[in-house]
Formats: sequence, C-alpha cells, structure tokens
Amino acid sequence: MAVHSTVRGPSLGGCRMWTYANAHEAVRDVLRLSEAMSLKAAAAGLAMGGGKGVIALPPGGLPRGVRRADVLADFGETVAVLAGRYITAEDVGTSTRDMDRIATVTPYVSGRARRHGGSGDPSPATALGVLAAIEAALERTHRSPALAGRSVAVLGVGSVGSRLIRLLTRAGARVLAADIDPSRRAPAERLGARWTTPGRALTARVDVLAPCALGGILTAESVPRLRCRLVAGAANNQLAADPVAELLAARGILWAPDFVVNAGGIVNIQEELGGRSYDARRARAQVRQIGETLRGVLDDAEARGVTPLTAARALARARLAPA
Repeated sequence: MAVHSTVRGPSLGGCRMWTYANAHEAVRDVLRLSEAMSLKAAAAGLAMGGGKGVIALPPGGLPRGVRRADVLADFGETVAVLAGRYITAEDVGTSTRDMDRIATVTPYVSGRARRHGGSGDPSPATALGVLAAIEAALERTHRSPALAGRSVAVLGVGSVGSRLIRLLTRAGARVLAADIDPSRRAPAERLGARWTTPGRALTARVDVLAPCALGGILTAESVPRLRCRLVAGAANNQLAADPVAELLAARGILWAPDFVVNAGGIVNIQEELGGRSYDARRARAQVRQIGETLRGVLDDAEARGVTPLTAARALARARLAPA
C-alpha cells in the first residue's frame, strides 16, 4: 500500500489484485500508481490526494471463496491502520462486491454498491470521461468533436473498454477492438466493434487509439509504428518513460495525458465522500468536465510550446504546491 500525497485531502486510490513476478515489481507498480493518483486528483481539481493498494498474488489466478474473503479482510485491516489517510476503491482484479467485503473491517472504502449508498462500479464514469476527452482532443486534431464517421481502435475490452465501445458506436464511430483474452471478442462484436489482434490494433490506421488495458504500451519501439493522429484512453501509465511524450509530439501524434483522461472513476467516487449522498446526475456532470480540463491542458501546452504531459503535470503540481 502506498500513500503518495495527502496535502489536498485523504489519499484515494483503488485496490489492485494482480500477479507479479516478484515483490520488487509489486512495489514499483504501487508507487507509480499512487503518484499518478495524486496527479489525477489534483488535475481534476479534487480535494483528495493519491494512494494505491496492491494485493500481490502468487501464480495461479485470482483467489475465490473463503480465501478471497480472507485476503480482502487482511487488506482492509491494513487500510484501517492508516486511519483515513488512505481510502480504497475498486481497481483491476477487484469489484464493487469486494469493496463491500472490505467495508466490514474498515470504513475507509469508496465505490461500494448503490444499495449501500455508494456509487457502485466506477467503469461507466471512467468510460464517460474518456469519451469527453476524446471529443475535446478531436477538436485539435480534426477541428470537430464529432465522432460520427471517425475510426477508433480500443485496445483492452474489459469493464471500461467495453463501455467505451458502447459509447463510441452510439456516437457513430467505427470501432476496432482487441484484447489478449479471446473470450471478449463476442461481447465486443455485439456492441458493434470489429475484432482484431492487439498488435494490429496498436498499429491500425485510425483516427484515435484508445489504450484501455494495462500501462507501458507507448514505448520508443512502438511509437514509430503508430498510424493514428490521437492517443486517448483509460489505461494508467501509458508512457513507458517520459521521453516517449517527445517522440509522440515529434511524429505529430497528440497524446492526451492519461491521468487527465481517465479521472472519471475518481471524480465519480469522490461524489459519494464527504458525508453527502451520492447523486448520479451530479457525478456525470462533473465527469463531463474532464473534456474542459483537457482543453485547458492542450491550450497551455500549445502556448508554452511543451508537450501535453508537461502541461498536465504543471497544472497538477501547481494545485498541489499551495496545499
């Protein structure tokens, strides 16, 4: 568990349940993700800090039944020790039901089921925020936010990716979908997407590439092979290293900073905190503001002659500094 910042408020970040090759990889992941959460919350203007929880699993898949309940209870007890400095939520490998289980041992849980007064699954909000960001970025690359007739490659058809496909096809976009899990092909095709392999989706000639799986997909090796004009997706830590942002800019590819684009989940969850009841309409309105935040970042990047990554970090750090 990592708490990166509490200067704007308690740190908020999901609990990721994942198999790592070793403890070093798990620690590296949780540290990177916790920092990204601080930047995400600050860029979105939330009175929250950034943290992250990781349950590192041995090989053999996700635990189930009693073993899963025990693992979650142990994690919840660790959250409780931090006495509110960290609030956990759903992430890769965990669910709303898991948050309800953790809530039996600590009150510092968000993203609980609607029947318990929570905001439920954050995936729809994350997907809505990505859609708003894509529309804002299209204004720069194609001079119009309209998605009708645009081509989008969605790489990763999990909870967020599948919901993004639904939103994109409803808006009239042509969607190419890919995932390492072949069982997700049928659901993607039912939503109107055309299926392909992850490798082909990455290098497809499309208007927009939307990475919605795990991070590190944009590297010094992959960027020269891209054939899109815009990259905007839900995945965290999309850049394998910061210099990749310069490589994208040199190729004329607009990269919308991931911690700005994918803030919908944390914005949605934040709406259930602070002692007020969750209001879905109010939350959706706040999530749609991600488009305006991105427009401001892109304006600043253009005015200063810097990459969107530099501009987005400057915004986040400026909001962190006074606190």
